[in-house]
Amino acid sequence: MPTGAAERNDHGRTRVQRACQGSAYWSEPFPPDSERCTRRVCGLLGLICPTEELAGYSVNAVANALPCQRHRGPDESDTWQGGEVVLGFNRLSIIDLEHSHQPLTWGPPENPQRYTITFNGEIYNYLELRAELIEQYGARFATDGDTEVIVAAYHYMGPHSVGRLRGMFAFMIWDDERKVVYGARDPFGIKPLFYASGPGGTAFASEKKSLLSLANTLKISEEIDHKAMQHYFVLQYVPEPESLHRQIRRIESGTSFTISPGGQLVTERYFQPNFRPRPANTEADVKRLQDEIVDVMRDSVAKHMRADVTVGSFLSGGIDSTAIAALAKEHNPNLITFTTGFERQGYSEVDVAAESAAAIGVKHVVRTVSAEEMMEALPLITWYLDDPVADPALVPLWFIAREARQHVKVVLSGEGADELFGGYTIYREPLSLAPFEKVPGALRKAMGKVSSRIPEGVRGKDLLRRGSLELEERYYGNARIFRDDQLRGIMRAFDPGVSHKDITGAPYSLSKDWDPVTRMQHVDLFTWLRGDILVKADKMTMANSLELRVPFLDPEVFRVASTVPLEQKITPETTKYALRQALYQVVPAHVLNRRKLGFPVPIRHWLKDEMHDWARNIIQQSQTDHLLDRRAILQLLEEHRSGVLDHSRRLWALLVFMLWHAIFIEGRLAPEVPEPHYPVRL
Repeated sequence: MPTGAAERNDHGRTRVQRACQGSAYWSEPFPPDSERCTRRVCGLLGLICPTEELAGYSVNAVANALPCQRHRGPDESDTWQGGEVVLGFNRLSIIDLEHSHQPLTWGPPENPQRYTITFNGEIYNYLELRAELIEQYGARFATDGDTEVIVAAYHYMGPHSVGRLRGMFAFMIWDDERKVVYGARDPFGIKPLFYASGPGGTAFASEKKSLLSLANTLKISEEIDHKAMQHYFVLQYVPEPESLHRQIRRIESGTSFTISPGGQLVTERYFQPNFRPRPANTEADVKRLQDEIVDVMRDSVAKHMRADVTVGSFLSGGIDSTAIAALAKEHNPNLITFTTGFERQGYSEVDVAAESAAAIGVKHVVRTVSAEEMMEALPLITWYLDDPVADPALVPLWFIAREARQHVKVVLSGEGADELFGGYTIYREPLSLAPFEKVPGALRKAMGKVSSRIPEGVRGKDLLRRGSLELEERYYGNARIFRDDQLRGIMRAFDPGVSHKDITGAPYSLSKDWDPVTRMQHVDLFTWLRGDILVKADKMTMANSLELRVPFLDPEVFRVASTVPLEQKITPETTKYALRQALYQVVPAHVLNRRKLGFPVPIRHWLKDEMHDWARNIIQQSQTDHLLDRRAILQLLEEHRSGVLDHSRRLWALLVFMLWHAIFIEGRLAPEVPEPHYPVRL
């Protein structure tokens, strides 16, 4: 090991010199295990080397890669080495604020140093699991937190214990006796986990930036994955398990893995979402379903409120976030809610959110965002993202997260309700396209050819085109940015062999006997939810060292939601019908049947006016000519400005990609990353 690279403490662990935002310091000595309780959302980094000697030489590299994700855990940073493994951790303390430290070592009485874990997330049923482990196995615990519970469950129950965890998580457990790493990611993909393998070993991290910092150690290429790039321009996000760097992938949601030093990664899916609708033909059936929905949501919110710090809630004005806030208020009478909006009519839920906050009796904080602020913040936001996500709603989310962090350390949010209960307007499409199902196949194909001859922007063109297609052809998630014929003229390396079916094929094959709406929900769980919704939720909150919890995305909530029959999800008048009816006893009446807005962003207007010159400069300065046709993109911008066609979503996808390329590939743009320090105003 290099001189001065590391030193051992009395517990056999290694502490190395650490760097935070460019300043180096030495860690404090480890407290005794009896004082250690770990429960927090943070950032993990782990390296499995072929040999122990190589691991010893790599400890500084891991320590130096941790600052890239310090915003995920600004309270503390530690690095540990044992055998062929180096583990790093950035801590955001949520529970047991004085004594929580990771990585954590645990073992049974006969081998108390056997396991070492690094864990990003929260286990909401850890108290119940802990009691079960003590009663059934005589498990011993030195802390009061959830991290030990994960390890003990793995030791006594085996790898399938991951299916018992109710929470959001990504973790790695090093078994020093068997010389193997076991890890997993939560069922829905709330917490991220990237990995990369090369001759220097295999590394896992909460942020891709940390793996890029280890590129020389791992001996991996930083080459762009053109297939992933093409998927991005179609979907507006990079789908799992891909990333825009060819040699960096992601552990998929609901998946566990094992790897030994010098060995190959082996993955296994432990969670497969399965919808099992049951009839609700009588009033008693419907009432029973509604009661189950309210009961399971009340239980989920109660468990998601467990924390030793103040918990707030996002409030967009819709039914999902309002329900979460109303249920959270039952546990915290002093709940603070947060919303964001824009000074443009039709693009803000500020007034409705304020009305909801008043109705449920909570303190409410509003943050209004301007076009100028968006333009200034977008490069930094893109740096936090790791891979581009062309969802403009993530920008106001970043601003409201920054505001919320001045008041609280944890927020609840309503993500997942639409996918579980059938909330997207697009889910009603099978109703509108039902007449096309009766048309003979040959005639439907002919209709598709007719639609291709209709000029862009003409009303009815897209309906005719979509009506001519089977579900597997036409639906690949909520976002459809570029069609193949549009992208062919923009992307120089366009590959006609790359298709959305590369991503949606497996979910469709597993749901072939279900109704069209449920199949669409199933596809969204594997695409839109984990590729867009949860990425922006995690990245934008953790960028501000704020923990976001999503009570709808709970295995018990899914168990109930999976039983909702089609007619209780979608009607000709509304979506997520059963959820709306169930929440009459919880949510103020004025929000129950409102049209869904979320955090809409007026980029269609801004790209014509306030943002036009800014967008043009990004396009002209971009060094992506080998990837994209600059003249074609400038033409899109001018067509949009003149009002010929609305290209706002396609332009936004291109602009975000160009900023990403300038930061991560060209190195031409280096946003100033603020020191993650947040004095909380209570």
